[in-house]
Amino acid sequence: MAASDSDDVNLAYDDTADDYFYLDDTDDDLHPPQASDSLDDDQLQGSDSHNDDDDDLLQNSDWHDDGDHDCDDNDDGDENALEEDEHDSPISGQNYSVLTEADIRHRIKDNIAEVSSVLSISKNEASSLLLHYNWSVNNMFDSWFADEKAAREKAGLFLEPLIGSPDHDSSICVICFEDYPCDGTKSTSCGHRYCNDCWSSYIKTAIADGPQSLLLTCPHPSCRAAVGEDMVGLFASEKEKNKYSSYIVMSYIESKKMIKWCPGPGCENAIDFVAGSENLDVSCLCSHSFCWNCTQDAHRPVDCETVTKWMSKNSSESENVNYILAFTKPCPKCKRPIEKNMGCSHMTCRAPCLYEFCWLCLGDWKNHGTCNRFKGNPEEEKREKAKQYVMKYTHYFERWATNQNSMKKGAAELQKVQTEQIEVLSRIQAQPLAQISFVTEAWKQIIECRRVLAWTYAYGFYLPEECEAKRNLFEYLQGQAESGLERLHDCAEKELLPYLKDEISVEGFIEFRKKLTLLTRVTRNYFDNLVTALQNGLSDVNTGSSSVSKKRKSNWAAAAVNAAPVLDTNINDNSATAPAAAASAMEPWACAYCSYENQSSATNCAMCGRGSWTCDVCTYANSRTSATCAMCTDAPEP
Repeated sequence: MAASDSDDVNLAYDDTADDYFYLDDTDDDLHPPQASDSLDDDQLQGSDSHNDDDDDLLQNSDWHDDGDHDCDDNDDGDENALEEDEHDSPISGQNYSVLTEADIRHRIKDNIAEVSSVLSISKNEASSLLLHYNWSVNNMFDSWFADEKAAREKAGLFLEPLIGSPDHDSSICVICFEDYPCDGTKSTSCGHRYCNDCWSSYIKTAIADGPQSLLLTCPHPSCRAAVGEDMVGLFASEKEKNKYSSYIVMSYIESKKMIKWCPGPGCENAIDFVAGSENLDVSCLCSHSFCWNCTQDAHRPVDCETVTKWMSKNSSESENVNYILAFTKPCPKCKRPIEKNMGCSHMTCRAPCLYEFCWLCLGDWKNHGTCNRFKGNPEEEKREKAKQYVMKYTHYFERWATNQNSMKKGAAELQKVQTEQIEVLSRIQAQPLAQISFVTEAWKQIIECRRVLAWTYAYGFYLPEECEAKRNLFEYLQGQAESGLERLHDCAEKELLPYLKDEISVEGFIEFRKKLTLLTRVTRNYFDNLVTALQNGLSDVNTGSSSVSKKRKSNWAAAAVNAAPVLDTNINDNSATAPAAAASAMEPWACAYCSYENQSSATNCAMCGRGSWTCDVCTYANSRTSATCAMCTDAPEP
């Protein structure tokens, strides 16, 4: 093991011991992430600069006050490296990667090793430099090679001590003013010597004060010499060392613009995001899905601003005010709000007011005659608008909350499927677990679709009323999505139950698997298209038009079918001639409504029950596979 650069004191310290600030007790047999995992130019991964002793340190994460460390070789590194890559490297098509605490510590260690090797300095000095340059390797290199002296002064690293070593065998601690032998005092690069007890108290107090202890300097008032990790390793307790180590990890993450902590309860993972990605929804290994931009729960297809307004509205007292305004009237005398709870219009205010009045016109009941004549009343108009607003909000909030609850129940059901039903299903149906995974995939899709569907109601609430064409298309697409999701949810939840009791043959289970797999794919495709459409602001709609054509609706309804590669739909959006339909009569056909692939002998769709249809415009009898009328190109009503 490499020797230390420490002073000639009895408190020996190994220079490589700073590795322990980047490895915890669970980091055995880990390897550094690949260079391709990093998004920042200053993250130099996979460096070859560390020596064999540094590699050995990966095997041991325990602190030792004497600075000596026993290291064992790792024979299982390759196997664990493969396991590490599974979550450290972005999945194909995924715009982010999940970093565990071990991954973060290895990135930190690699940066320090790179700087130490390139600049030929100790790892303690490299760590201090990176902390002062916010872990930007490139910026630190630029400053160092431009002016090494200035870079050292900024980090508090001195080549020569500011004061000389004592010329006698004892030294006075300038904090407690006690006389100690030289081996009872310690100094940083500046040469200011303090006793071990004062150093210990100074460092422990700084760590207790928070992350600012990472930039701790010499106790001397005018000295800026850095107090590095070597000093912390010598004088801090085990608990304080772990806290200091966590500060280092925290500072690394907070210095990276494209890395954020997962906000999931108790989660210590971080998300490394790919810059420029349009999809901001990410999912951590802890199963928590959130928006990388605002860290709120995942909320496709609405933007972060809409989510903020919607959540603020849900928790705001303004809705109570709107309810009072919409469904109560003030007493004409004392102005106390009154809610009508009986049939007649004769109202009596509560004591001590006891004023009697007409609910309709608010006139004095003693002098009340009739109030059937229309008279414009601004207050009544205001009340009516408030009532409509409350009804609108209640409509969208109820459905948003219902889908949110369904999503949570779906997550609980997924947990039950993974822990209980999968093994039962595999045993009863004599199928390997790989052949049963379609059930969990269906539930994962249900959860995601419930999340998307819930936020479409927030989208609809803020959709301007004057955009009638967009609203018509939005409500049509939302309705189709809800219907498709309900079919998938019903199939996964109810139709699975008989197969857990061995009540149906193997052939029936195979048919069920085909059906659920197809429904999962079709639903996923439709919701992906729906999200894209809403995020684009329904740009296909001509805002000058007051309605949406049936053909346009049909094209949207068929979007999922066209996107599903497993379906041979042969659907033509413009026409479907009778000869073509006759030619394919002996082949399996795909329903134009739900895209389910039916047997050639089936006259109606086994999924949605629909068959051939008659055009409402020209009354032409179209084949069951036609998405639009062969005569007038109009679309069937859903």
